[in-house]
Amino acid sequence: MLDLETIRTRTDEVRRNTANRNVQADIDKVLALADRRSAAIQEVDALRARRNEVSQQTAKASAEARTALVEEGKGLKSRIAEKEADLARIEEDLRAEQAKIPNLTHPDAPVGRDEGANRELRRRGEPKKFPFKPLDHVALGEALDILDFESGTKVTGSNFYFLKNEAVLLELALCRFALEKIRAEGFVLYTTPDLAKMRALDGCGFNPRGAETQIYRVEGFDLGLIATAEITLGGLLMDEILPADRLPLKVGGLSHCFRVEAGAYGRATRGLYRVHQFTKIEMFAYTRPEDSEAMHAEILRIEEDLFQALGIPYRVVDIATGDLGGPAYRKFDLEAWMPGRGEGGEYGEVTSTSNCTDYQARRLGIRYRPAPGKKPELVHTLNGTAIATSRTLIAVLENYQQADGSVVVPEVLQPLTGFARIGPRKA
Repeated sequence: MLDLETIRTRTDEVRRNTANRNVQADIDKVLALADRRSAAIQEVDALRARRNEVSQQTAKASAEARTALVEEGKGLKSRIAEKEADLARIEEDLRAEQAKIPNLTHPDAPVGRDEGANRELRRRGEPKKFPFKPLDHVALGEALDILDFESGTKVTGSNFYFLKNEAVLLELALCRFALEKIRAEGFVLYTTPDLAKMRALDGCGFNPRGAETQIYRVEGFDLGLIATAEITLGGLLMDEILPADRLPLKVGGLSHCFRVEAGAYGRATRGLYRVHQFTKIEMFAYTRPEDSEAMHAEILRIEEDLFQALGIPYRVVDIATGDLGGPAYRKFDLEAWMPGRGEGGEYGEVTSTSNCTDYQARRLGIRYRPAPGKKPELVHTLNGTAIATSRTLIAVLENYQQADGSVVVPEVLQPLTGFARIGPRKA
């Protein structure tokens, strides 16, 4: 979250930024609660100081005076407990309101209220011209007998699915492909839990409560299913102070991801595009503040390397202020060309990378010590998708489909799948 000093000293900038990001946050309420907290702290400190004085006086007082001092001490103890409870409530309210204020925004990010203001930065690869009408991945998956949405709905509910036959091996190949790439780039690999405590969820900016939640909670436990390994990798170093020589620290996580994905669904989001569960390889980095923009560029370059190796046409998009999540200072998306999406093909998001500066680190208590004896400072955190298998499968199936109904496996994946082509199955 933003620190109170920034909110106090750069109030007009924070107001503009909140409006630009299309976020409802009450800046005045935060400032008022901060003032109330300061007053409450002073009151509690004064009562504690008086209690200490009374304790010292009681030890030296006469019997007659001691009785009055003991009674005053009892009264002070009661008042302190009451005021501490008031202070705790104020601090809880302040944290809740402060958490609604989004991160500041990179000055080069496009300003706009929604995704319509996103700025395309570049394209790589030309969409293939098919000599036939290309199918979408749902039709391809059914014809190849590798995707089963009907059984997913029957067993679990809408927007769940089964992968079958070659699709199982293709997903595993995508995971191995991404893991080998990020390992070569210096990321320490993890498989992470699929559950996290509420503090980790909230600390990374995923609201685990209320009607706006995108998280599945586990009833009766302080746990929720993660939406991304960003949550578990971000929580990995909660409340730790790192030596400066450990930074930058790059970690990669393989996990399942679970998302409520409430809202409207249309043709462009059918099939694997917007589902409640998928597998993803995530990149996460902890850096010194001065190094985070360079790390952001590095993560974006790795994402581009992966899709260039897969031979998938894509474009890079700079995300507008109104389309940024609360923690992100700046965010870039990779949108892959999907021939079966919309009428005649469209680009669809397959990866994203965000620089969250110190927004998550402040919530999670992750700091580093610049030098021995120096005061700890907050790290910057960054995240980026290496491969989200569900949407990458869409791009692979649709871009590599053939006139005979088969799908060619991208060359870089063939040693990992053990086959070069997926052919239609006979009835």
